[in-house]
Amino acid sequence: MTKHAVRTARMFDGERLVDGGVLVLLDDGRITDVHQGWAEAPEGWLVREAPDGTLLPGLIDSHVHLCADAGPDALGRLAERPETDLDAVIEASLRAHLAAGVTTVRDLGDRRDVVLRWRDREVRDDLPTVVGSGAPVTSVGGHCWSLGGEASGVHGIREAVRLRAAAGADLVKVMASGGVFTPGTDTTQPEFTDQELAAALTEAHDLGLPVTAHAHALSAVEQALRVGIEGIEHCTCVTATGAHVPDELAGRLAAAGVAVCATLGTDPAVVTPPEVVAMAARAGLSAATLRDGTATLHRAGVRLVAGSDAGLGPAKPHGILPETLIEYVACGIPATAALAAATSIGAEVCGLGQRKGRVRPGFEADLLVVDGDPTSDITALRRPLAVYRAGDPVSR
Repeated sequence: MTKHAVRTARMFDGERLVDGGVLVLLDDGRITDVHQGWAEAPEGWLVREAPDGTLLPGLIDSHVHLCADAGPDALGRLAERPETDLDAVIEASLRAHLAAGVTTVRDLGDRRDVVLRWRDREVRDDLPTVVGSGAPVTSVGGHCWSLGGEASGVHGIREAVRLRAAAGADLVKVMASGGVFTPGTDTTQPEFTDQELAAALTEAHDLGLPVTAHAHALSAVEQALRVGIEGIEHCTCVTATGAHVPDELAGRLAAAGVAVCATLGTDPAVVTPPEVVAMAARAGLSAATLRDGTATLHRAGVRLVAGSDAGLGPAKPHGILPETLIEYVACGIPATAALAAATSIGAEVCGLGQRKGRVRPGFEADLLVVDGDPTSDITALRRPLAVYRAGDPVSR
């Protein structure tokens, strides 16, 4: 294996900016050393230089749908697609993420655990690491029911969680409220009772798995907090009169240490179809309300992670995470905090905090080099110069 060295003008190490030159040595898939200043690489090492570039940990997208192809009604069409077709979709999705500098993804929308089975068959260092939930646990006819995770009653939900664990899931995702893209579900109401949601949490924890809850409804966010679930996806706090994150609730989420993935970010080149805009508007959701809610969460000190909801449709293609971080900054979140949400904090929430998400000796050599300084201009993330996965440069 070739020994690589990367020399850049500066580095975001997962927590802070280090300026004045940096040299990082990569060997056997790991970061072996980090030198500040304009140090020379050891003789025989292959050096990549970016004189005005910034080195970062590989980005982590904490909310993706790998088997959804980002076409119209991508999740809805999954029910009819044979599993053999989905292997190619999963690989294409992962390659798009990698090209954007994303070296780890958390898949939260698997269809009948196909992503988990693909991962078991394919041990790949040339594609992003996949953390997966398997099919989300949902009520009968609930949000994303066609993905195969329907369950009802305390015993049924416990069994659904056991099935996720047996399939090799790294976490359990529960649909705590209805969703925008599943007709007939209600984004203003919980899908489960407190007893059912608590049963999912207890069973998952007994099996050593964390839980994250899809929650648009304010009542579902309150319920997840009341039950003690450690992660919330979306957290838009929808009611019958609109979407608004109360300051008081954001404070309680922060105090409880709940990790929230706000799933912002769309492709600015894609015009969202009017029917999709109307569908979101009926749920009380707009770009402004989503940004306002995220800003409220940040001001309260909520632990934010970065996830794009990639794969859902044309405006959410795989590899869109840089736009998520650009939107985070537009919400008033400092660039360093936005970058941490997609690196060190993302790694911790994905259960990988001891080996990913930081530029540190001994950590896995998943790295991104961008043109410019993303801590002063977050749009630098749109200009990747090099991506390293397990210490090897990725062809882009």
